[in-house]
Amino acid sequence: MFNKTKRGKVWIAAAGLVIEDGKWLLVKKKYGGLKGKWSIPAGFVDEGETLDAAAVREVYEETGIIAEAVSVLGVRTGVLNEEISDNMVIFLLKKTGGSLKAAAEEIEDAVFMTEEEMRSSPDASLMIHFFLGEKTGDLHSELDPGSIFGYTSYKLFDTR
Repeated sequence: MFNKTKRGKVWIAAAGLVIEDGKWLLVKKKYGGLKGKWSIPAGFVDEGETLDAAAVREVYEETGIIAEAVSVLGVRTGVLNEEISDNMVIFLLKKTGGSLKAAAEEIEDAVFMTEEEMRSSPDASLMIHFFLGEKTGDLHSELDPGSIFGYTSYKLFDTR
């Protein structure tokens, strides 16, 4: 979990997508707007940490999988409640070790899921559908992640 006061009004986060044998590493969080939804492991960047290191750390903390950053997949940028700039860089990661185990405190489940399973799951997040190519977004269009988050602006960019 995080301290909103300490983070101020500009938030920077990183996500790490590990794909192994065509399956995506996904988590179901126990809290927040993504509670009960499949999503890409992600979290806030710590002080003194690079974006890619944060993505690698979050994947390990949430799933037990050790990975390294390969490339940038995209960027999510938004404004929460008309005042907080909420930004995330999504990285493609390559698995280098570890074993799959959901972090009990914050993660309900961690799995490798096929594209078909993701497409058919009612619990797949907007970002998953976006990177599967089912949703499009550019500088002139906004996506709607739902009112639960409180976004007054929300955009996803695919850098692939």
